[in-house]
Amino acid sequence: MLRTKLSETLKTAMKSKDTTTTSTIRLIQAALKDRDIAARSKGNMDGVPDEEVLSLMQSMIKQRRDSIEMYEKGGRQELADKEADEIKIIEGFMPEQMDEETATAAVQAIVTELEASSMKDMGKVMATLKERHAGSMDFSKASGIVKDILGV
Repeated sequence: MLRTKLSETLKTAMKSKDTTTTSTIRLIQAALKDRDIAARSKGNMDGVPDEEVLSLMQSMIKQRRDSIEMYEKGGRQELADKEADEIKIIEGFMPEQMDEETATAAVQAIVTELEASSMKDMGKVMATLKERHAGSMDFSKASGIVKDILGV
């Protein structure tokens, strides 16, 4: 389970005094705890499932990529490098990402399955993609592929 892997990696990082890994995993665990608390109010006492943990990590990676862009524009390369290091650590917990060809095939299969034909169907296609490919697909790129396939 992903939570166990996070805990074990945190222990190892703390023992080896790897401050970057330690702080990054603590950030993940804090965000995860927030999601678990929110899930409890909805009746889910077991915490969020791994799919939602992967989604959380993907959004953390996206935030860091946006930060890198801003830091580089502002001439703060040392902060951009720190964010890039955090991305590498987070990606270590993610399943292997689909390449563009595989992602296009997955999108095409779902578009065909749902008989999607217009922009109105994009939400259904994206929801199905997130359900089936959480953590293994970059959904910002996937939305572009969906738009291309739907001819928007």
